[in-house]
This record gives sequence, C-alpha cells and structure tokens, in this order.
Amino acid sequence: MKELLKKFEDKTPEIVFNWKDSETEAEGWTVINSLRGGASGGGTRMRKGLDMNEVLSLAKTMEVKFSVSGPAIGGAKSGINFDPNDPRKKGVLQRWYKAVSPLLKSYYGTGGDLNVDEIHEVIPFTEECGVWHPQEGVFNGHFKPTEADKINRIGQLRQGVIKVIENPKFSPDVLRKYTVADMITGYGVAEAVRHYYHIYGGDVQGKKAIVQGFGNVGSAAAFYLAEMGAKIVGIIDREGGIINEEGYTFDEIKKLFLNKDGNKLVAQNMISFEEINQKIWTLGADIFAPCAASRLVTKDQIDNLISHGLEVISCGANVPFADKEIFFGSIMEETDSKVSLIPDFISNCGMARVFAYFMEAKVQMTDEAIFYDISETIKKALEKAHNLHADKKNISATAFEIALKQLV
Repeated sequence: MKELLKKFEDKTPEIVFNWKDSETEAEGWTVINSLRGGASGGGTRMRKGLDMNEVLSLAKTMEVKFSVSGPAIGGAKSGINFDPNDPRKKGVLQRWYKAVSPLLKSYYGTGGDLNVDEIHEVIPFTEECGVWHPQEGVFNGHFKPTEADKINRIGQLRQGVIKVIENPKFSPDVLRKYTVADMITGYGVAEAVRHYYHIYGGDVQGKKAIVQGFGNVGSAAAFYLAEMGAKIVGIIDREGGIINEEGYTFDEIKKLFLNKDGNKLVAQNMISFEEINQKIWTLGADIFAPCAASRLVTKDQIDNLISHGLEVISCGANVPFADKEIFFGSIMEETDSKVSLIPDFISNCGMARVFAYFMEAKVQMTDEAIFYDISETIKKALEKAHNLHADKKNISATAFEIALKQLV
C-alpha cells in the first residue's frame, strides 16, 4: 500500500490553472490531478492563507474518493486565497468562475466547499458565465451524452441537489425546507458508523459519541447518530462547546441543530473553547466524528480518546489529522493501527455520490432512493475492506489499498 501511495502522491498533476484577480489581492488555483475517464471533479473552497499545495492535496483526495463514490473520473479541486468574510467576496467569485468557465464547459465539474455555497454561489455564478451546470464538464468529458440526454441529466442533477427533503426521517424539520445538499454528507458520516458496527460486530445503539465541528456536516452527523440511538456526550466547535456525560437525547440534539447560527453551535450552557478543548478528549467515547476543518486533530487528542475507550472514528472532514503528508501521515497511520478508522473518502463521500447518482441515465428522485443510495455505497466500500482484511484495525490502510489499485 505504501508503495502505491507514494507513486500516487508523487505523480505530477496534469493541469494547474493559476489565476490572479484584477480587482483584489485574491489568487486562485484549479488543480486537476488527472483526466481519468476524460474528466475530473472537485469543489471550490475559499479561505485566507490557502495555497496551491492545499488544493493539490485535496485534488488527490478527490480522485481516491471517486474510486468509491463514482463516476470513474480524475480528482480536482479549486481554491481561492481570500477572506470569505470580505464584502468583495461576490465579485471575486464571479470573476473566478468567468476565468475558469472554459474548463467547466469541457472536462471539469465543481461544487460548493469550505466557505463557498453550492446553491447560492456556485450554481448562479457559473450560470452567469454560460455554464449549464457546475458539473457540465463531467458530462461532456466523461459521459459524452447526446444533447437531449445531457439536458435530461442536468435537469435531474439541478433538481436533485436542491431537492427539499420531505421525509421526516431524513429532516430535522420538514417545514424549514432542508435540502439534500444540507444533510447528505453528515448522513454518510453517521451511516458509516452504523454499517461499521453491523459489518465488524456490535451495535451503535447506546454508544457514546463526540462530534468535532457543528457546521453542515457535524450537525447533520450528530442528528443522524442520535436518531440511531447513539448518545452524543460532547460537541466541540470553533467558539466553544457542550458536554453531557449521560448523553444528550435525540430531541436535545435536534433542538441544537435547529438553533445553530449558520454553521455555529448555539447552546445555553456553552463552555469556552479553551475549557472544552481540555475536557472533551478525556471524556470517554466509543465514537469520534471529526467534522471540522482539515488537519486539526492532534496526536495527543487521539491518544487521549483511545486511552478512554474509543472504538471507531468516522471522518467528516477531509484529512482530519494534523499531518503534513497528503494522505497517510504518522498520526493517521498510528491511529489506524490502534482503532477502527473509517477514512474520509468513504465516510464523507455523500455529496460526491449524490452528483454521481444524479448523473446516471434515469434515477428515482425520492428522499428514500437518494439516501439509500448513499448508505449502500458506504456499506459496499466497508464490506470490500472487511472482505480483504476482517480485522477492526488498519481499515484505512486496507481501503487505500483497494482504491489505489484502481488508480495507479
């Protein structure tokens, strides 16, 4: 696996597109790791301090993710070094998408990512540039459909991603009109835990869980884990967090979800970030779902979680460990050898799989069909790893081996 990984990491990306904004200090990159299957895909993120190496590592991560979620295309990513809270953000994104639109028409598909919203920014701004849909390049480069078929599939994709969830099993409040895009990644993170216990032995019911981050992914993961009967004992967010050693009830977690301020946790008994960061890692939990930014989880935090009974980690964040390496750094490798670590490209493949699902010729557009498809995709990936090595440890190493054999 290590040899395959080194070969994959060392491969130079096929295309690197670099852009400098004419009106602000913003700089952006699209890195296309490969045009496997004639196309590539990966979302657009924005943050101050982002550099090309971050975009490159995420592009390679996307290629591994597509080996699970489909379609069989190359990995890519776009990133803009700019403060997302700057009032000039809209203009920066509009000029960015205009510059990158030839790629989006030909062989590159994008979507929302960190600080860039799929529905309110990516779709309208790419439409302004004459791109039918942010995934049009994947249709043209990979699927090569007839014009009529392309129109049908793009219509399916447009409808599907912004589809309002009607089934209360999948939505915290049907009246608030949460969409598939709002909930699907966190759903996958929770389903990965459920399937893990089913395949490797055990039951999620009654297990204690800690969630890191309460944005789209973390809040949805907490909601679905609580719905399954897991006890959420702690949530750590950017500005603070909450602890309940007995575990919050499903109704309490649902209320926290509905009360969040954008991507921020809001709770009456919030404790400061400094205090929760000291307490939460030694609280004692069976399940850990890191769903905040990349490269935050330290070796000390993991060591503490493991020594207090941790069984499984389901990654909501891409590359959650504070490693320098693109994929399999020392913290991740050591964690994988000690507990069950479900890698990000399986547990958080929900949105990538949604895109792949709606790109197929004709699919069911019901909540049940969409969510079941994600669940089955994650289940099959975990079953493949289990069939190769049934041990509860080294799940990530095994999953990487399966993925990289398809890519290298």
